Amino acid sequence: MIINAIIFGATGMVGRAVMLEALDSADVENVLVINRRKIDYAHPKLHEIVHDDFFDFSALKEQLKEYNACYFCLGVSSMGMKEEDYHRLTYDLTMAAATTLAEANPNMCFVYVSGTGTDSSEKGKMMWARVKGKTENHFLKLPFRSVFMFRPGYIQPLRGIKSRVNLYNKLYEVFGFAYPLLKKLWPATFISSVELGKAMLGVSRIGYSKSILESGDIARAGRNVNT
Repeated sequence: MIINAIIFGATGMVGRAVMLEALDSADVENVLVINRRKIDYAHPKLHEIVHDDFFDFSALKEQLKEYNACYFCLGVSSMGMKEEDYHRLTYDLTMAAATTLAEANPNMCFVYVSGTGTDSSEKGKMMWARVKGKTENHFLKLPFRSVFMFRPGYIQPLRGIKSRVNLYNKLYEVFGFAYPLLKKLWPATFISSVELGKAMLGVSRIGYSKSILESGDIARAGRNVNT
């Protein structure tokens, strides 16, 4: 299967992870990144659209028709945010992109990066978990070929990937020394950015047994995936 992939959030750690794995993969023909600002990366397969209004992608619909996979890796922290604002930046923004893509090409695999602890009932005490749960639930109503929700826990960045938050980078440096042991002791909890990127490509190629993938599922989906 030849993959033509769209990535939202390639300037972030998770989006950069799947972008690098996609560019290295022999069966990925084109990678389109859609961002608000240009990325500092060049590759023959890589194409870029700088788009200002992330609540309206209708003008891009014709350009997106030939792509058959989307990796949506955008996300914001809920810390200090009101639910209304977090809902707008998490649910409204994501649905704006997803709805346009479903109209452009229903024969698409859509992978949404959510987070461990997401509340599918939409009724829990944690505001962010309810909003993420609502977002996940609404994906299942869209007419995509397949939809997968990724709920990673701890992700160890590899391949020179950095977070945009300096404090996180310092923590990753500390955990990096212990990561091999932590991975061995708790393989279902700790995953690497490489495993995450490979798993996202893997479910696009051959699917997975369920729509929601926790860290252990992500590790299994990304294991022994040839690129």
